[in-house]
This record gives sequence, structure tokens and C-alpha cells, in this order.
Amino acid sequence: MTSSSRWCLLGWDLDRQDWRLYSADRVRPRVPHGAPFVPRVVPGGDVDAFVSARFKGSHVNEWFSRGTALLHTPSRNVLPFAGDGIVTAVDGDRCTLEVGSWSRSALAASFGRFEVPMEVVEPHELAEAFATLAVGLAAAGSFRSQNG
Repeated sequence: MTSSSRWCLLGWDLDRQDWRLYSADRVRPRVPHGAPFVPRVVPGGDVDAFVSARFKGSHVNEWFSRGTALLHTPSRNVLPFAGDGIVTAVDGDRCTLEVGSWSRSALAASFGRFEVPMEVVEPHELAEAFATLAVGLAAAGSFRSQNG
């Protein structure tokens, strides 16, 4: 399977008793020693969904944190960068974007890439994550200007 243009091998690690993703360019052939290969079924039966879930940091193909915001920009400006997000046009000048991430702060940061005025639709914790992120970014900007 490929992920971000890289070939990966999904295999069961006997030592860790868990599924692992191996970079195919790092796999080297070797003479088998030990127990014979025993086929296993990937949880859920869908390799793509299982691997996608692992990249999302879960055992199911869902992000840990999801949120929706109203972006004050046309949907055509958001669609090319939405990834697996859901973009819905509200009118000619605004759209909603629903996205997921591994944490609320990463979720807030993913919305920030659009650099447009926006409003949190749900969940309310996303607004708190925006506020926390804003404080951290302001402090980083201030540190740079003082020491730059």
C-alpha cells in the first residue's frame, strides 16, 4: 500500500503483539527462522481504512477530535486545501468546513491555515483551543520581535 507516495508494508509484530507499518524501502529479505507465517485478518477487514486510522492516531478510521467552523471565504478557496474535510457553501462569500485532527489544538491550527475571519460552529471546546493557540502564537511573535 502507499501513503503520501511511500510504499508501506503492514505486518503483525510478534514481539509487540500489534500491527505495525514498515517502510518498504527499509525491508530486507532474510532466511526465515522460527515459526511459519500465519495469515491474520486486519481489524475491520479493510487494510486502507485500518492504515488511515493508524495515521489518525486511533484504532477506528475517525479523528480523535472533530470540529466545524464558518469561514468567511468562498468554498472555492477552501476546497483545494480541505483534505478529508467536508466543505459546504453557505453563500457566495462563506462556507463551513468540518475537519478532524488528533487534538483540539491541532484542530484549531488546521483551521488557522486559511487566514480568514471565522466562527466556531461546534464543538464549543474548539473556541477554547483557538484562544489557547492565539496566546501561544502571540507570545511566539513577541519573542521573535524582542530577540530578532
